Amino acid sequence: MERELLLEIGTEEIPAAFLLKALRDMEEIIRRELADSRIPHGEVRTMATPRRLFLAVADVADRQEDQLIEKLGPARSVAFDGLGNPSKAALGFARGQCIDVNALEFATTEKGEYLCARRKIAGEATEGLLPAILARLVAAIPFRKSMRWSDLEVRFARPIHWILALYGGRVVPFTVGNVASSNASRGHRFMSPGTFSVHSFQEYLTLMRTHFVIVDPAERTRIIADRTAEAAAAVGGSPLRNDDLLEHVSFLTEYPTVICGNFDPEYLRLPREVLVTTMISHQKYFPVVDGNGDLLPHFLTINNTLARDPAVVRRGNERVIRARLADARFFFDEDRKVPLADRVEDLKKVTFHTLLGTSHEKVLRFRELAGRIARQVHPSQGDAALFAARVDEAALLAKADLDTQMVGEFSELQGVMGREYALREGKDPIVAKAIYEHYLPISAGGELPETDEGAVVSIADKLDTICGFFGVGLVPTGTADPYALRRQALGIINIILKKGYALPLDGLIDDALAILAGRLKRPAAETKADCLEFFRSRFENQLLAQGHPYDVVDAVLATGSGNLVRAEARIRAMEEFKRHPDFAPLAGAFKRVVNIIRNIRQEAQLHPDRFTCTEERELHQAFLDIRQIVRSQCDSGQYEGALIALAKLRRPVDCFFEAVLVMAEDEQVRCNRLTLLAEIASLFHDLADFSKIVTEA
Repeated sequence: MERELLLEIGTEEIPAAFLLKALRDMEEIIRRELADSRIPHGEVRTMATPRRLFLAVADVADRQEDQLIEKLGPARSVAFDGLGNPSKAALGFARGQCIDVNALEFATTEKGEYLCARRKIAGEATEGLLPAILARLVAAIPFRKSMRWSDLEVRFARPIHWILALYGGRVVPFTVGNVASSNASRGHRFMSPGTFSVHSFQEYLTLMRTHFVIVDPAERTRIIADRTAEAAAAVGGSPLRNDDLLEHVSFLTEYPTVICGNFDPEYLRLPREVLVTTMISHQKYFPVVDGNGDLLPHFLTINNTLARDPAVVRRGNERVIRARLADARFFFDEDRKVPLADRVEDLKKVTFHTLLGTSHEKVLRFRELAGRIARQVHPSQGDAALFAARVDEAALLAKADLDTQMVGEFSELQGVMGREYALREGKDPIVAKAIYEHYLPISAGGELPETDEGAVVSIADKLDTICGFFGVGLVPTGTADPYALRRQALGIINIILKKGYALPLDGLIDDALAILAGRLKRPAAETKADCLEFFRSRFENQLLAQGHPYDVVDAVLATGSGNLVRAEARIRAMEEFKRHPDFAPLAGAFKRVVNIIRNIRQEAQLHPDRFTCTEERELHQAFLDIRQIVRSQCDSGQYEGALIALAKLRRPVDCFFEAVLVMAEDEQVRCNRLTLLAEIASLFHDLADFSKIVTEA
């Protein structure tokens, strides 16, 4: 207690989604403030409930650390004359630093000796600094949305009602708006609304519990997890695990309790996703499942009070879920009266974007693009026609469920309902699955399509979106990406890599832009260049995040990233090859070759009859032999083999440089030698730009 700092900001209920970030920000801000103020401290803890943000800092020093300030002045040669007397420069420097000239010292730098004024500033008492520090902290906590109240200029997530601020058990006095700090806190809004005094951290935790507040969100999470498990077990099941929901409800409550409710088993005939979405997304209830993971007709609600009559609360929750499920069943039954194919036409009434037309136009665009991609993914297999037909039908129906009442009410179910309705219409299960999968991945690192049909339609839909927005000038800038184009680009990249599709990105973009031609506001060539760089940048960032060396990534992508699968394979091969004993000398030889041929004219064609030295003939023959092997290995994707074969050029290249004068006086001989080196460099360049590889000196 003697040196602990406590801060509690009591508010109206703050949205649960704001709290976790607010805790992280509070810790970062207080650490920065104390560091900037030179105040040593111990452990920092942050906790929160909907009505309070709490901060505790242990072992806060009672004074700032002393500060030694050094200021360099004129050089020694300028500061004193030949007799050792201080010059005007030295006297002026001493006067400016408020120090006697005889107290000046010398400091040795890279440039020589300079006069130096050293002053020690004693640290101030922490108690006097904390009011300003805490006031700044409260004002600096960033929220997604903040508000003003009354006629105050203060902004916060919600109106502030009280502030507890203590250092060493004594109040740290400061004011935010019209609220002055004190040593008083408040309990649960309904079960213990009064105020009480606090003097230490441990006392705070004890009093909070006494007044029906579990202030630590981790403890509330454990309580919810344990009690939901107990309640579900009582009806023969277990809670459906959902970490996001668990975290969310822990920030909705101060004193969580659990009640188990029931619903009519008849509703289990609805698709599982409808039930789960209704309970989790809309009601924040935990579904209950049996040992096989199948839903049971029960749910678990998290309450913020101890109910005087749990049966009353249960019946109220059951009325709510019954109404929601009745609506869902009505929507489900009504939607099935209209086939998905008939809904496609109604997408003409749905605007995708004012500059890119309706959702119907978008469907027609990516349907055509998907057909072109399908011919490249399965160009010669026996079932190519069936595959193309499935892709075409899935693309046509992909957005049809946007016209359904179910998706209108539960937007999270787009794609899910398309799949369910397609299955109930008797569509090919692969087509139905592709309708759902074309939205994947929904988030970074999320699930990817399993079927090739879903993968192709997903690529086509996302590529149409990216090229469309780039084509009308709506390009992501900085952190602003309102149409999630970065996520969609990563989705395309990861689908292609997972499936191993040998799809040329530049060709795909050409196709997408050709289909979009009537909508483009920018030149197609300019749009294509920007799109390619956008994909390259996303691909590079992902490779680096996965731990691939920067120089290898840079070297490989410098030679082209149009074929993502091959680029990734070359990167992995290059990483492995860097351990080869010949790698460093070979990279050095390549750099030497590149340096010689840079900015110097070569012949368009090599003339072997102009060779005058054995070493250049041997290098040329070795090049011819190895070129065939390297290109054969590259064509089959065996990049490690290609690099090992390339390593055999090391000795002939070394011998060439040792024995041959490249810049011969005879122009024909000189140009011929430069042409030979250019062809060798080109062979290296098929794999990577070796000049970008970092090698040990």
